[in-house]
Order: sequence, then C-alpha cells, then structure tokens
Amino acid sequence: EDYVFAISRLAPLKRLSLLIEALANPEPAGIRCVNAGEGEEHQALEHAIATRGLSSRVKLVGRIDDRQMLDHLARCRVVCFPPYDEDYGFVTVEAFASRKPVITCTDSGGPTELVSDNVNGRVCAPRAETLAVALREVMEDTRAAERMGQAGLEKVSGMTWSRAVQRLMTP
Repeated sequence: EDYVFAISRLAPLKRLSLLIEALANPEPAGIRCVNAGEGEEHQALEHAIATRGLSSRVKLVGRIDDRQMLDHLARCRVVCFPPYDEDYGFVTVEAFASRKPVITCTDSGGPTELVSDNVNGRVCAPRAETLAVALREVMEDTRAAERMGQAGLEKVSGMTWSRAVQRLMTP
C-alpha cells in the first residue's frame, strides 16, 4: 500500500520526531505514515502530529504484536528508521526480509552498515527537509521501491543464526 511504516520504541534517540517533522514539509504532502511502538515520547509525538495538522495522515498505533508487525511490513511501501547512532537495528533486517526498502540517516549507526543509498533504500542527512525528499522519492516511484526492496532481501537472505555462530567461532 502507499504508506510509510515506522516501528520503534518512542524515545528521543529513535528520532520519530524527525519523521513527523519531515512529513510536515511540502514534499511529502499526502503521504500516510503508521508509527508503531510505545515509550516516553508518545505524548510529545501526538502533540507534534496534531499541531502540524497531520492527524489524518500520521497514526501512532502503540505497541503491536509480531503478527501485526508482519502485516504492516507486508503492506507498506517503505520503512523509515532514522535513529541516532543505533547499535544495529533489527528493524532494517526485518524490513529487508519483507522486501521493503529502508530510509535512514547518515548518523543512524548500524542501519547505515546495511542500507546503501539508492540500492536497497535511502540514506539521507538527518534533517527534516532531506528526509522529506527521500520519502517523496520512494513513495512516488513504485518500481524503484520494489527494486530496492528486492535488493534488501538479497542483502539479508544469507543472514542466519548458524552463519553468525560460525563467523564468531572462526578464528
């Protein structure tokens, strides 16, 4: 479907406020977004959504279970994961396993080790304006989103626990 999906703890370092700021820009006008997660920033994010007039397009759905997460990963067009200095971020791997491109930021840490700009997602500067442009580009170009999602799947297809253990055990 034509929406952005974000799933994360609602905490300052996860920077969902940056995503909301980006969606308030003119470039992504009309783009819908579903944010899943719970945490201390819930009220501040709700307030930001309301005061920027985004209530009809941006939803905070709270904590979701694995089935609901898989449903959103199956239906969304792209996953946005813009944290600051994330250690790894399973969100990126889960999105790629679902053939979804990931939009992240240059200072997001772990996700930038997996996301290659214009290959399996977008990597942009951590500013609302640049994130807004990346969102619009991916949402408008369905073929590019599908191509990047397929590249993401190929990136993580070889990631298995047995391979991880083997790498850790090999001197």
